[in-house]
Amino acid sequence: MNIVVLISGNGSNLQAIIDACESGKIAGTLRAVFSNKADAFGLQRARDAGIPAHALSAGQFATREAFDRELMQEIDAYAPDLVVLAGYMRILSPAFVAHYTGRLINIHPSLLPKYPGLHTHRQVLENGDAEHGTSVHFVTDELDGGPVILQAKVPVFDGDDEADITARVQAQEHAIYPLVVSWFADGRLKMQDNAAWLDGQKLAPLGHASDE
Repeated sequence: MNIVVLISGNGSNLQAIIDACESGKIAGTLRAVFSNKADAFGLQRARDAGIPAHALSAGQFATREAFDRELMQEIDAYAPDLVVLAGYMRILSPAFVAHYTGRLINIHPSLLPKYPGLHTHRQVLENGDAEHGTSVHFVTDELDGGPVILQAKVPVFDGDDEADITARVQAQEHAIYPLVVSWFADGRLKMQDNAAWLDGQKLAPLGHASDE
């Protein structure tokens, strides 16, 4: 199982996946890491692990589509079975999503379908929510709207700030993202009929082990 990861920043979820591959929890090989930010610390994490690390700047391209075409070409050189978005902060073109449909996953820091897009932790605090969390989902053309695979919930306490919630959510992300990647690598997980399926069973709208 060949895995390629896309990042834009620190790469803490990338590190969790690197560690899971190295420990044998994921039956796959992380072939390359790509970033749209040359100074993303996640690229250094990849290099430290001996993984090819590439940066591609959007400023070199006239359009989003041109950027994504080049990115697809460079990703495909590694023959990926799975492309993992781990804090990749660019909207993907429809052509990119279509090219990797069924083998493109993302992690989003909210309990989808609540709070797609940015600033999820801030919205949780502003709305006084009692719980928050994170969702792993297949990627479709709808922003943060693809089939949910797995969610993890965290409590929100009085006095929490964004840093508190971020740390709590990330701890769960580092557990569930490698798990979902391992399901895919083991052939247990797939997207079919715009739904996530695990072990031949169609998952509920909120993913595996949800209350629905």
